[in-house]
Amino acid sequence: MECTVSWTGAAGTRSGMGFVAETGSGHTLVMDGAIDAARPDNGGQNLAPRPMETVLAGTGGCTAYDVVLILKRGRHDVRGCSVSLSAERAETDPKVFTRIHMHFTVTGRGLAREAVERAIALSHEKYCSASIMLGHTAQITTGLELVEA
Repeated sequence: MECTVSWTGAAGTRSGMGFVAETGSGHTLVMDGAIDAARPDNGGQNLAPRPMETVLAGTGGCTAYDVVLILKRGRHDVRGCSVSLSAERAETDPKVFTRIHMHFTVTGRGLAREAVERAIALSHEKYCSASIMLGHTAQITTGLELVEA
């Protein structure tokens, strides 16, 4: 896996803290530093997600992918899956994630709660590289809502 991240500045200038990631699969992702009123010299323009937001979003994508794939392979009639993530970070540098809560909303027909819980557990224990990696610094908890289609 490869990725190149380049500083773009903001709106064509070199004074901002914008970055563009070009992934090995040929896609781009724009990121920006946060605007910090206490430290305006940090240069964030609030034009894109922060890098740590993209880490959190990527983790959600990774685990949602696993859950859907596991349920489909088990021939469960899954029709939708979303994950709402909330995270807390350490107060001092490095400001790693210390707590992450993932609330899954899974929609389908006749889904057994046990099957969905098993898919979530398998994702976090065996398949989702992102959540397993973040689990080394963060306490990860999950919640589940089943919606009948």
